[in-house]
Amino acid sequence: MRRRKATVELFEQIRREYEFGRGTIQGVARQFGVHRRLVREAVAGAVPGEKPTPVRPRPRLEPVAGFIDAILDADRQAPRKQRHTAHRIYERLQEEHAEHPIAESTVRRYVRKRKAALGLLTRETFVPQSYAWGSEAQVDWYEAYADLGDERVKLQVFALRSMASGAAFHGAYRHATQQAFLAAHEQAFHYFGGTFRRLRYDNLTAAVKRILRGSRREETARFVAFRSHWRFEAEFCTPAEAHEKGGVESEAGRFRRNHWVPVPQARDLAALNEQLLAACQADEQRTVAGREQPVGAALCVEREHLLPLAAEGFDLAEVSFPQVNSLGCVKVKTNAYSAPVKAGTTVQVQLRAASVEIWHAGRRVAEHERCYGRYQEILDREHYLDVLAHKPGALAGSKPLEQWRQLGRWPASYDQLWAGLIERQGRPAGTKALIELLQLGRRHGPDRLRTAIETALALGCRDAAAVRHLLATPTLAHPAPPALAPSPLARFDRPLPALDRYDELLVEVAR
Repeated sequence: MRRRKATVELFEQIRREYEFGRGTIQGVARQFGVHRRLVREAVAGAVPGEKPTPVRPRPRLEPVAGFIDAILDADRQAPRKQRHTAHRIYERLQEEHAEHPIAESTVRRYVRKRKAALGLLTRETFVPQSYAWGSEAQVDWYEAYADLGDERVKLQVFALRSMASGAAFHGAYRHATQQAFLAAHEQAFHYFGGTFRRLRYDNLTAAVKRILRGSRREETARFVAFRSHWRFEAEFCTPAEAHEKGGVESEAGRFRRNHWVPVPQARDLAALNEQLLAACQADEQRTVAGREQPVGAALCVEREHLLPLAAEGFDLAEVSFPQVNSLGCVKVKTNAYSAPVKAGTTVQVQLRAASVEIWHAGRRVAEHERCYGRYQEILDREHYLDVLAHKPGALAGSKPLEQWRQLGRWPASYDQLWAGLIERQGRPAGTKALIELLQLGRRHGPDRLRTAIETALALGCRDAAAVRHLLATPTLAHPAPPALAPSPLARFDRPLPALDRYDELLVEVAR
C-alpha cells in the first residue's frame, strides 16, 4: 500500500512537470531519474496500472505440494463435511512431514488457491449473538462416517452446544431414533453437570409430529414428558432457516473437521463414543475467537447457573409384552430376538437405543444389541442349551451356532474338543457331552470354560471329565499349613536310643 501511494504521488509530480515544466518526455525522465515508459504511463493516466505478481520459487512448498494435492484430490471423494481444512493439512504436515518445515500461512495460501481451482470452496456467514450463563443450548444431528471393525459405517451424531461457554457434547448413534435422541440428552446433561433453561431445535421428527403455523408445534407426548422431567423449555427454528441455530451448526462443522478427519477407527460404537468424549474434553482447552478465557474455564462458571440434574433419569425404554414363539424368540419391530423362556410365555420387552432387554417374573432373562435391520433374527446360543440337551443333533446346523461363528464367539478349540468327543463317544454322545460343558459355562463363566478346554487340549486330553476337573480345580485347592519355627520345638528334643543292646537278643536266639 505504501509503495502504491508513493507511485501515485510520483505520477502526480511527473504529470505536473510535463504539463507546467519541461514539457518533454525525455526532459521529465531526466528530471526524476525514471524511464521514459514510466513518464508516458503517468501522462496517460493518474492511477498506475496493476502489475502482475511475479512467479517466485517455492523452496519450502515444493517438497510437500504433491502431498497437499493428494489430500485435496482425495477430499473430492470424501463426505462433503469431512474434508480437510488448511489448518488440518498443516497439522498433518507437521506430523507426517516434519523434515520439511513450512509456515501455516504458506499452506493456507496454497490450499485456498487449489480449492478454488477444484471448486471445493464454500463460505457461510453467521450473526454473532450474546447469551446469559446457562440460558440456552442448541441441538442438532449431523452425519459422519467411521470405520467400526472392518466396516465403514454411516452414523448419526448428536450435538448439544452451550451458547454461553461454547462447550459442546457429541455422541454417535447408528440411527437417529427417539430413544437415541432422548438418551443423548441425558448424557449431555451429565457431561455439562446440569440442565439448560432453554434448548433450541431444528424441526426434528423425534420431537415434532408436524409443523404448524408460526412457532407452534405439536410435539410428541414422550418428548413433552421428557422435557417436563428435566425442566427445560424447547424452541423450534423456522423451517429451512438453519441460521437460527448457527451456533450448533458451526460447532458441528468445527468438530467434524478436527475430530472426524481423517475418518476415525474404533472397535465398536461404544469405543468410538469414548473417543468422542475424550475429544469433547480436549476441546475445553481451546479459546473461542473473541473471548478471553478457554472453554473449560467458562464451563466451570456456567455450571453454577445450570438447573440441577434430576434425582433419577427418565425411563427411556419403549415397553411391549410379546409372546415367545415356537422358535424361542420374541418379535420386536419386525426383528426376532431369542429368549430362554418356554414357548407361549408372555414376557416384557424394554427397547432402548442400543439394546433390547427381555424380562420375565421380575428379572432380566436376556439382553441383545438392538438390530436396526428388518426381519432379522438375533439369536444367543446360551438360550438354546436346555433344548439342545434333549436334541443334541440340532446343534451342528443351528442358526445360533452359525451366528456365534460369524461374531467370533465360537473358538476353534471348541471344534477341536467336539471332534475329539465324537471320535471317542460317537456323534450323539459326544455332542451331548459338549453341550453339558457349555451349560457349565453358565456357572463358571465363558472365559474359564474356554481356558479349561484349551488347557485340556494342550495336555493332549479330549475328554469331558478332564475339562470338568480343570473347571473345578480352583475350588479344590487348599492352602498349605503355615510352617512352624524350630525354636519352640527344641524343648521336645530327646537323645537317640542305643541300638547295641538289641545285639544281646540276637545272641540268645542263636543259643
